[in-house]
Amino acid sequence: MTYSLFITADELRELTGFTLKSRQIDQLRKMGIPFRTNGHGKPVVTRFAIEGKTDQQPIPQRLVWQSAMIQQDRKAA
Repeated sequence: MTYSLFITADELRELTGFTLKSRQIDQLRKMGIPFRTNGHGKPVVTRFAIEGKTDQQPIPQRLVWQSAMIQQDRKAA
């Protein structure tokens, strides 16, 4: 089986319950599932949007830059 980045047309029909692209788009919006439309106006949904991330790793905290002068002022206070 080949892994695809996007769900298939059959999976999209099963997910939304509709075959018309306009109805599929409406249903995806109601379900809160992110999607894009391709050049033919058909909705395209990534597997990640449906399945979520399978390998949950903690997101590293971003370091916030702070001026050495401010740090020095806080230590003195």
